[in-house]
Amino acid sequence: MSEPKFVTFGCRLNTYETEVMRNHAEAAGKSNAIVFNTCAVTAEATRQARQAIRKARAENPDAEIIVTGCAAQTDPEMFAKMPEVSRVLGNEEKLKLSSWQHGANARVSVSDIMEVKAAKPHLVDGLKERTRAFVQVQNGCDHRCTFCIIPFGRGNSRSLQAVDVVEQVRRLVGSGYSEVVLTGVDLTSWGADLEGAPKLGLLTSRILKTVPELKRLRLSSIDSIEADPELMDVIAGEERVMPHIHLSLQSGDNMILKRMKRRHAREDSIAFCSELRARRPGIVFGADIIAGFPTETDEMFANSLKIIDDCGLTYLHVFPFSPRPGTPAERMPQLEKHIIKERAALLRQKGEQRLDQFLSREVGTTRQVLIETEAMGRTEHFAQVKFQSRMAPGAIVTAHVTGRGPSHLEARLAA
Repeated sequence: MSEPKFVTFGCRLNTYETEVMRNHAEAAGKSNAIVFNTCAVTAEATRQARQAIRKARAENPDAEIIVTGCAAQTDPEMFAKMPEVSRVLGNEEKLKLSSWQHGANARVSVSDIMEVKAAKPHLVDGLKERTRAFVQVQNGCDHRCTFCIIPFGRGNSRSLQAVDVVEQVRRLVGSGYSEVVLTGVDLTSWGADLEGAPKLGLLTSRILKTVPELKRLRLSSIDSIEADPELMDVIAGEERVMPHIHLSLQSGDNMILKRMKRRHAREDSIAFCSELRARRPGIVFGADIIAGFPTETDEMFANSLKIIDDCGLTYLHVFPFSPRPGTPAERMPQLEKHIIKERAALLRQKGEQRLDQFLSREVGTTRQVLIETEAMGRTEHFAQVKFQSRMAPGAIVTAHVTGRGPSHLEARLAA
């Protein structure tokens, strides 16, 4: 291999951090390394990482295989015991240049993530093979949802200074990126640990005002209960903020939400979507929903199905519940696996119906499409668009939607 290879699992934050690691690894001359940036959000994500590591070793017997990310942080010994693995780096260690330099050979280098008190800026000029740039504004989480292991992989919430975020956005726009996605573990908690406790709405407004050449700004998953008034105003009134909001719902039943230790009720989510839809007609919503949480009855599950219509969701990310070791939900009465599987299938079916309705309504419209590959792009509402002609990745084009496929739109350049 002439340059280090990276395999990234999980969230947008991992994608951003992979670029930081890529810069460090290349600077350190790690040309023979394969780096796995893992995810711990589900047991399946960890299983896939282990499988990929074994395959990589079989295909690259002489490579240095480095494992990092949330699964490595929460269970470093599991990866250290794999004969295929050369080194294990924690989530804090992976972002330090010293971890990649010659002489840093400790097989396991994973510190206590809870001891990390501040977020440090790591500027990148781009994200390899991506036309949409991710910008980390926050890391970690102060909440302790009963199903979630991520705070133990990421630590407590810590925010980057607004000036550093703005500088990163300006740098990416200067490198040719037309769209930036703000990302974090708990995005709407941004600023709580900074002087004066500013809110995400202030940061979003500042980016838009100080980087006027930024064409599109998108928010990753947010907790609606934490959305401040200025953020609502920006989403509703600023055209450069994309009309697509992804919500961390997890359930549509109030009792399950309490047992999850979430901070919102179903009524809060419905009101949030209703307000934004009234203030910005045409906005679309996506959401994460867990199927088969412990103690979930048929009636409780019916509330999760119902909230898809009540909130008017378009995009659904369905997670069949899997207990994470060390979490309170692991100790709760578990549902049988076939019930979890059936409920996940019903949620996905409902999600497909909602997406089908949305795509049908889009036919005949004119949209601004960010081209991601020579044949595919995304609208402002994040709908996938396919073109017959070859397009230039990174460009934003005006396109007329002429038809649709099972999960995408078909379009041609507007005359």
